[in-house]
Amino acid sequence: MNITGIITATLIVGIVGIFVGLFLGVAGLKFKVEVDEREEKVLGALPGNNCGGCGFPGCSGLASAIVKGEAPVNACPVGGESVAAAIGEIMGVEAEAGERMVAFVHCIGTCEKTHSDYEYYGEKDCAIMSFVPAGGPKSCSHGCLGYGTCVKVCPFEAISVVDGVAVVDKEKCKACNKCVDACPKHLISLIPYSAHMVVGCSSKDKGPVTMKACQAGCIGCGICVKNCPQEAVHVEDFHAVIDHEKCTGCGVCAEKCPKKCIVRA
Repeated sequence: MNITGIITATLIVGIVGIFVGLFLGVAGLKFKVEVDEREEKVLGALPGNNCGGCGFPGCSGLASAIVKGEAPVNACPVGGESVAAAIGEIMGVEAEAGERMVAFVHCIGTCEKTHSDYEYYGEKDCAIMSFVPAGGPKSCSHGCLGYGTCVKVCPFEAISVVDGVAVVDKEKCKACNKCVDACPKHLISLIPYSAHMVVGCSSKDKGPVTMKACQAGCIGCGICVKNCPQEAVHVEDFHAVIDHEKCTGCGVCAEKCPKKCIVRA
C-alpha cells in the first residue's frame, strides 16, 4: 500500500470517529435523563445493603421512590430512625417515628421435643423439602426443619440454628424480610422489637394431632385466652395469637399454657 492510501484511510477513520463522537454527544444531550440532586443525596444517606427489605429494587430504587413521593422517608428498615431523620432533612419533611420490627421464628420444637417419622440423609436445605415425603422428616408438618435456608439468606448473620430450630438474634436483625420470604414453612414473621410475649408455634392442626407430633405445640385449648387480664390473646386456626398492642408482658399466658409454647420475645 502506498503512502497516499495510508493517508486516505487515516483521514476516513478520523472523520468517521469525529462524526460518531459528535453524534453520541448530541444524542447524549437530547436523551439525557435529568436526575433530581436530592435522589443522589438520599442514596448517599441509605446504608447501601440493597437487601430489598423496603420493597423496592435496592437502595437506588428506594431513593428514587422517596424523591418521587412514592415511599416515606422512613421506608428503610435497615437504617432505622437515624437514616430516616437524615433523609427527612434532605426532603424537608419530618420523619415519623416508626416501630422497629424484628423477625421471629414461630417454632420452639427442638430436637428433644419433636418426633420424626423417618431419618433424612439428603441435602440439608429447607427449600427442597417440598420434594421430600411429608415435607420433611418431622412429624409436625408446620415445624422448623432446621436446615438453615433462612440462615443462608440473612445478610446480617442474625439467624442461627440451635438444637434443630432457627433462632433470630433480635439485636442483629434489621427486618429486611429475606428470611420471611425464604422460609418454605412460612414460620417467620416480623414482630415489634418491643413485643413482650410470642407464640412459638405455627401448627394449624387440631390438638390431638399436634400433641402426637410435638411436645411444645399449641393445641388451641384457650387457657391462655381465659387467663389473659388484657384480653390480648385469641385462638385462630387451632393455635393462639397474641395482640402485641394489648399485651403488657405480665406473663400469665406463659405460666398457664400447658404446653409452654408461649415465651418471652
